[in-house]
Amino acid sequence: MIDRRGLLIGAAVGAATSVSTPFRTLAQVTGNKPRTRIVFLGTKGGPRVGTGASNPANAVIVNGTPYVIDCGMGVSRQLVSAGIPLPSVKYIFISHHHSDHNLEYGNLVYNAWAAGLSTSVHSFGPAGLEAMTKTYWELNRFDVDTRIEDEGRPDPRKLLIAKDITEDGVVLQTDDVKVTAFRTPHPPITDNFAYKFETPDGTIVFSSDTAYNPKLAKFAGGVDVLVHEVLYLPAVDQLVQRTKNGATLKKHLLDSHTAAEDVGRIASAAGVKTLVLSHIVPPPGDGLDVTEEGLTAAVRTNFSGRIIVARDLMELALPV
Repeated sequence: MIDRRGLLIGAAVGAATSVSTPFRTLAQVTGNKPRTRIVFLGTKGGPRVGTGASNPANAVIVNGTPYVIDCGMGVSRQLVSAGIPLPSVKYIFISHHHSDHNLEYGNLVYNAWAAGLSTSVHSFGPAGLEAMTKTYWELNRFDVDTRIEDEGRPDPRKLLIAKDITEDGVVLQTDDVKVTAFRTPHPPITDNFAYKFETPDGTIVFSSDTAYNPKLAKFAGGVDVLVHEVLYLPAVDQLVQRTKNGATLKKHLLDSHTAAEDVGRIASAAGVKTLVLSHIVPPPGDGLDVTEEGLTAAVRTNFSGRIIVARDLMELALPV
């Protein structure tokens, strides 16, 4: 089994096309943390909470600043497990308003506040994020007001600054990072965004949940790392046989996600250096026939480049 904190670091530990053996962290190899890294906090797709992989969430760390992408259930604990202090979170990006991507959005900021947050957090996401933020604080008004008065904490409602994204384009630019949003279909949801992170050490695209979308290849053209969701078709029937709404669920999965073979087509057309498979549907485990080898083989039918199958708390250092 791979070390849960395994880090693929390219030449520092040798080339690899998929994750199947233990790797050391970059700090273990060089004694230093990389300036830019991706931490895969939650790699399973879907809202169901289980004992295996955590729900969708990622973090890009640049010069010690975490940029969190999606807030599925468990994101706070996963950040802590990854050694990322919650009060250090400064930016949050929500791809779309499915619960496995936004359910712990408010709670992440609350948990950071409980851990000592005193600086602003800027959040970005599809229309509705600003209203969700306001409603979250209304739901927790009693607790927040009590702790401000009783414990002398700053008012967290003033710290979280939410912004709805209404169109494609640059949504954030700092000294270290430029973040661009790109609308991609996730039927029946249309307010759904992929994100591109341009950093000093390379460019990363997170596909978000998405149906097969050739336009995404243009958005991700030439990037160093493409983190793409993946639907493993051979296991779909196994999954739906276990559910009462199997036929409806199957239609949703086929209509709104990208089959592994098509992920390969996107990566090949984009000419990406490294493809990372995450938001895996159905997720490995629970007796389903989903393996790293099977996922990689399916993608490999259309992509000959480097493939990594993400696992929770795996880290990838840039440059790759």
